[in-house]
Amino acid sequence: MGSVGDLRGRRGTGDRVTRILGWSTLVAVVATAWVGLVVSPPDVVQGDLVRLIYVHPAAATTCYVGFGLCALASLAYLWPRTRSWRWDQLAAASAEIGVVFCVITIVTGSIWGRGSWGVWWTWDARLTLTALLLAVFIGYLALRRAIADRRSRAMVSAVFGVVAALLVPIDHEATNWWQTLHQGNTLLRANPLIHGWQLVGMLLSFAAFGLLFSWLLVHRFRVEVLEDRYEVEGFATAIAERRAEAGAGAGLELAEPVVAAATPEPASQS
Repeated sequence: MGSVGDLRGRRGTGDRVTRILGWSTLVAVVATAWVGLVVSPPDVVQGDLVRLIYVHPAAATTCYVGFGLCALASLAYLWPRTRSWRWDQLAAASAEIGVVFCVITIVTGSIWGRGSWGVWWTWDARLTLTALLLAVFIGYLALRRAIADRRSRAMVSAVFGVVAALLVPIDHEATNWWQTLHQGNTLLRANPLIHGWQLVGMLLSFAAFGLLFSWLLVHRFRVEVLEDRYEVEGFATAIAERRAEAGAGAGLELAEPVVAAATPEPASQS
């Protein structure tokens, strides 16, 4: 994490790593869009609605990765031997990006549900758990903004992040544990449900979203480092300024009698 978080000598959060990730992400996204919109044929049952599989499953998986990484970083912060501010910063960055991809998951899933089930939303087990997952991690981000003390914030957020991430495996296995409208596993099974260009497009989407997540994570982590540095250095600067103002005020109070004594009184007129 040292090379990723070291911002000395930079004017922003970008460097060679982010440029490589950015261009790789662009290429992967274009390839996914080309396969998904041009090469891949419509589905026999779902028609063009099937093209959402090049967005929805990858977004959901990336959402899980973000929340899971938040939990792992939180555990690393809680463990005394590995405790470092960088783990707290990584947890915050990954949780925020996970929330973004969770919103994408719910939006694209609602569009899919409207075309397949005839409704935008239903309180299905998978959908309900995903909405709960989003609400919990929005609460995690709100908690980080609510606690002013840096150490208290990091400790409480780490515990919250670990507990909140327990919803991820429950959400993922919802279609196996309960009867749901949501489709079950498509790839992780003995006989995958898709093949040909649909399979190629779906695998490309996972690569594209993974690269996009990595690119966003590096930038967001570096922003988190800058925010923490501003918080620490800004506080130190404010204290120094207050002390300087107090010192200047005391100097003026001491200087005034000296000036008054050195000033001759006006001569009396006869």
